[in-house]
Amino acid sequence: MVRLKDMGALDARHLLEKEVPHFETEPFVGGPALAERRLAVITTAGLHRQNDKNFFLEDTGYRVLPGDIDLNDIVMSHTSVNYDRIGFQQDVNVVFPLDRLRELRDKGEIGSLADYHYSLMGAGWLPHEIEPTCAELAGFLKEDGVNAVLLVPV
Repeated sequence: MVRLKDMGALDARHLLEKEVPHFETEPFVGGPALAERRLAVITTAGLHRQNDKNFFLEDTGYRVLPGDIDLNDIVMSHTSVNYDRIGFQQDVNVVFPLDRLRELRDKGEIGSLADYHYSLMGAGWLPHEIEPTCAELAGFLKEDGVNAVLLVPV
């Protein structure tokens, strides 16, 4: 993790200007045991299938990653110069741990995996700019019966 003092002025200012929501109550809720949960992955690594549209810096959209996707079909178009892609190049599970989740599902440690997972571009936008996308994704997750999300921020 890079410390603000070690960042360039422009990058540090970008992070410091981000709005951080204040919650009057605890934003988390309880739910069924992990072995009964239906789990989806949301990553901000700018991942997509090879034939999908690339992400661009201020892209507030998302790309759908089907639950049965071959991880060799995934590419990254994350544009942050502050992100080292070596881990992703060696193992996509670093930013999209679907193989590990499939193993947990097969062992019965999690109930099931969603039919669809989602990827966003994790750089270039402020929280209020991504809110409509998040609301849309929440609807898709609800339709898919998802009751747990693994957020993989990049």
